[in-house]
Amino acid sequence: MSKIKICGLFRDDDISFANEAGPDYAGFVFALSKRQVSPKQAAHLRTWLRYDIVPVGVFVNAPVGEIAALYRDGVIGIAQLHGDEDSNYIAVLKEQTAANTSGPIPVIKAVRVESREDILGAAGVEADYRLLDNGAGGTGKRFDWTLLRDGEFLGGLPVPCFLAGGIDVYTMEEALLFKPFGIDVSSGAETGGRKDRDKMLRLVEMVRNWK
Repeated sequence: MSKIKICGLFRDDDISFANEAGPDYAGFVFALSKRQVSPKQAAHLRTWLRYDIVPVGVFVNAPVGEIAALYRDGVIGIAQLHGDEDSNYIAVLKEQTAANTSGPIPVIKAVRVESREDILGAAGVEADYRLLDNGAGGTGKRFDWTLLRDGEFLGGLPVPCFLAGGIDVYTMEEALLFKPFGIDVSSGAETGGRKDRDKMLRLVEMVRNWK
């Protein structure tokens, strides 16, 4: 069964909706974005997030120490990287967080998909997960899913993959056919630029009920 991540939470209401819907992961965007939160805001939101929902921090070329501090303080449990972060960057991040009681921080590395080779090459960076997306993230547009024409393709990759970009209640079933490790939704869970309770509930329900 695929997991689901709802990204871009930045209001108290967003946390309330997430607690009710119960996704596997909740994303806090620290990079420049209309959904951006400060470390202080994220710490406040994290306080009210259900204990069984893993908080994910979304970054673009952030200083390693900034991510390590958020992990040490329990604000995030996973780092999602959307910039030029390479294997060396991830190795330093892992080293700086190795002393945490939970061990080194798990890392999701975003991959901009323009060809099937981009997907196959996603295993080249030493991250724990890959996130296959259209671009920088949060655009609400998907890449060419015909590149995933083999329904077993994602399940056969050596690293678990999240599928992102343009996923909403209308495209969720198609996305699930590719059997990703996880589904990442941001704008698809919104109405008018704000998280929509009913959409969040429906999206999580669709993933949970998928067979």
